[in-house]
Amino acid sequence: MVEIKTPEQIAKMREAGLVVAAVHRATREAAVPGATTRDLDQVARKVLAEHGAKPNFLGYGGFPATICTSVNDVVVHGIPDDETVLKDGDLISIDAGAIIDGWHGDAAFTAFVGSGHAPELVELSRVTEESMWAGIAAMKLGNRLVDVSRAIETYIRRQPKPGGGKYGIIEDYGGHGIGTAMHMEPHLLNYVERRRGKGPKLVPGFCLAIEPMVSLGSPRTEVLEDEWTVETIDHSWSSHWEHSVALTAEGPLVLTAEDGGKAKLAAMGITAAPDPLG
Repeated sequence: MVEIKTPEQIAKMREAGLVVAAVHRATREAAVPGATTRDLDQVARKVLAEHGAKPNFLGYGGFPATICTSVNDVVVHGIPDDETVLKDGDLISIDAGAIIDGWHGDAAFTAFVGSGHAPELVELSRVTEESMWAGIAAMKLGNRLVDVSRAIETYIRRQPKPGGGKYGIIEDYGGHGIGTAMHMEPHLLNYVERRRGKGPKLVPGFCLAIEPMVSLGSPRTEVLEDEWTVETIDHSWSSHWEHSVALTAEGPLVLTAEDGGKAKLAAMGITAAPDPLG
């Protein structure tokens, strides 16, 4: 069952989404050479507390931290600790969530630590982020879930990879429904798998966490002994971007973007839904 939200419920999710945006802003600033990933986790905890929000990762299935900090060849679910010290040139994806009055927000971004990053890493992050926005743009009334998957995959496949070859679209993880829980139906693939069919039709109140994960090499991953950390099987570096999005009668609203996605969608010729919080 797909949980369809009322406008009032979407407004609550927008509140949670803005807290996630604040966590992103603070952790991005804190992701500097010499910082540990636990330092970033502490920053996130402080921001959540200041906003009266609960973390939705802490304790989820036994996850021991507030945010996920995935460095270099770690795709997702990296556990913050004191041993992982960020270095100049590292790539880190930070996945954060918040709960307000039982409603969830969830988003991730990739950041560059320090300076002097290789052009192929800059391009990797750009391609991943832009594929997410292609998926968001496909959240149109009358479209189906597969149209979002197709938009993400098509964008990635059309991008030339520096040095040749193809980008790896991570196969074992994808986006998801979101609302009264962080992970809900439907599961959103970042590529089209025809045997799954077209999926549900997108209607007002449909909410998705759209999150492409892309590597410089293999699309395959493995889970480490901590039972959380996911690495690419060939240790190629990866990028992860995510936004929670609500489809309304007036268009998409990017719940976890500070401006609701207005500027980015306008550049794509799409009018974002009005912000229910003004």
